[in-house]
Amino acid sequence: MPELLLELFSEEIPARMQRRAADDLRSLVTNGLVDAGLVYEGAMATATPRRLCLHVMGLPGRSPEKSELRKGPRVGAPEKALEGFLRAAGLASVDEAEIVSDPKKGDFYQARIVTPGRDATEVIAELMPEVVRKFPWPKSMRWGAASSEPGSLRWVRPLHSIVCTFGTENEEPEVIRFEVGDITSGDQTYGHRFLAPAPITVRRMDDYVAKLEAAKVVLDLDRRKAIIEHDAKDRALALNAELVEDAGLLEEVAGLVEWPVVLVGRFDEKFLALPDEVIRLTIRENQKCFVLRDAASGSLTNAFVLTSNIEAPDNGVQIVAGNERVVRARLSDAEFFWKTDLATPLARHAEKLASVTFHERLGSQAERVERLAALAKALAPIVGADPEQAEQAARLAKADLVTGMVGEFPELQGYVGRRYAEAQGVDPAIAAAIEEHYKPVGPSDSVPTAPVSIAVALADKLDLLVSFWALDEKPTGSKDPYALRRAALGVIRIVLENGLRLRLAEMLSDPVASLLAIAGDGSPAPGSAGNAEAVDNLTDDLLSFFIDRLKVQLRDQGARHDLVDAVLEGEGASDDLVLIVRRIEALTAFLGTEDGGNLLAGYKRAANILRAEEKKDGRTFEGAPDPALFQEAEERALSEAVDAARAKASAAVAAEDFEAAMEALSTLRAPVDAFFDTILVNADDPAVRENRLKLLSAIPAATAAVADFSKIGG
Repeated sequence: MPELLLELFSEEIPARMQRRAADDLRSLVTNGLVDAGLVYEGAMATATPRRLCLHVMGLPGRSPEKSELRKGPRVGAPEKALEGFLRAAGLASVDEAEIVSDPKKGDFYQARIVTPGRDATEVIAELMPEVVRKFPWPKSMRWGAASSEPGSLRWVRPLHSIVCTFGTENEEPEVIRFEVGDITSGDQTYGHRFLAPAPITVRRMDDYVAKLEAAKVVLDLDRRKAIIEHDAKDRALALNAELVEDAGLLEEVAGLVEWPVVLVGRFDEKFLALPDEVIRLTIRENQKCFVLRDAASGSLTNAFVLTSNIEAPDNGVQIVAGNERVVRARLSDAEFFWKTDLATPLARHAEKLASVTFHERLGSQAERVERLAALAKALAPIVGADPEQAEQAARLAKADLVTGMVGEFPELQGYVGRRYAEAQGVDPAIAAAIEEHYKPVGPSDSVPTAPVSIAVALADKLDLLVSFWALDEKPTGSKDPYALRRAALGVIRIVLENGLRLRLAEMLSDPVASLLAIAGDGSPAPGSAGNAEAVDNLTDDLLSFFIDRLKVQLRDQGARHDLVDAVLEGEGASDDLVLIVRRIEALTAFLGTEDGGNLLAGYKRAANILRAEEKKDGRTFEGAPDPALFQEAEERALSEAVDAARAKASAAVAAEDFEAAMEALSTLRAPVDAFFDTILVNADDPAVRENRLKLLSAIPAATAAVADFSKIGG
């Protein structure tokens, strides 16, 4: 079957946009083809700095004819209804419609609409100008003499040419002609800007790739990445070093070159006295280069790897020299920041936070630090940290925000603060907390495990959440400008991965009370009756937010959503996250057993009977059954088993022995099965019937000690 080759050739496309643009091109074109009835076998899109390319395989030469039946109004309907039907169906008169009889609805009109097939070339020629004009670039530009005219072409950078060919392997492909602005599609592209700038005539994908390669262009983005990574590692190995891998930088560099040539540069060894991350960021951000580390010690070496876009006659000597000059200058700047910042104690830096605004309604960073210090000190005994160390760490945690180094590289906040603290002789636990209190910054990031770091990290995230809850600036939909969802998930991960036994409501109430006083919205002062109610309401709202985030976290880890809901909404639901997770794990294991599955079936049978009878009688059947009304041994056995299981399960839950609680529930399986096999619930005697329904209602009451079984599916 024929294949489509499409290339949009332009000035340099920003590296960060290329992969998304290739995906967008594939989606827009293939969706348009499918909508037109052209179903394809496969599609591949890629990008270089100067081109987007799409290859669609197995595309039919013509779309199939489509026949559609459209139902119209009944025979004898008003004239307006008939006119609307004829217009929508494309019929000249009602005589062209069919009359269909329906035994229930009578006779009505029906039109058969036939849409003839179209040549693929016609569809593509019509589709492509629309795709180009409506392409979803994050940023685009107009250019040329006509750029100010309405409807002028917009593209990320000036668009120069379009290749569009269509045909099978065994025939000369057809050039699909269409115009976009002043550009007419054709079969000519261009190679490397400097190494092979001459025009190239292409036919289909295989010779297109080969001719570009001969013209010093590696078309596939992932192949360019592989070349750079492979050659960089080889260069590092030759120096007895290792490449410090950086996936984001590799993606960016592959988007900057069409013909990757890997070279190695060096810098003065004196700069190795700077922290490793300072060196890496300086070289990465300014020159888009990789750094190397010694294979034996793991420390950075004074070499870096750069990627050129040309094969230079001097084998890259001048290119390397130019990069070395820039790296030397940038590292000199970093060294200046490092030495200047280091000359001032962190505590002195912290004093400058009074002039840094945290939020216009919440005051300065210094005021926030005071809250963090108080909260970290209060949390310290709970997490096993020294209160004085936790307080001191909180006071220094944000000090590096006013340093020259963080001003130059905001990504270094925390990291460079720790290095300053270590160099100034600050206690190692406090220094570590300065860096680690930001963690985790994402789902793949580690959580702090040292007690002082945990205390400050929890304080930082809880204060952030409480602060913006007090201002009523909560996340809405997809909008979360203050990363509050991430902060809540960070608290959850810290608590769970460290096995911390914390009551969230208790942790939240004090910071909520203190922040309500400065929320700037006229809230009552702490201690008043009105404020006490506001504190409770805000704490409850925040607690609900945490529980929602916990559900998301557990579901992402594979927990069944119905079991999560069953535990969270059962009796004695706790805000102790560790207990919640243990209960969910125990319930999951129990329902995976034969006893658990059968008990759940028995519970649902009992619940269905109760629901039906309560609806019939208009009342519930609560209260303990009367043993004197038991007529069968199975009734007595079930009553005794329910009482015993409920007592044991409640006691086991109170003792946090959830396996024992599940074991207690498992004893209900046999008496529940026997009851339903033997007993007729709806007995003729009304008193016996009501007593048996009360006995059935005791089953949900017993299981509720562990979880709300009504939330469990299956």
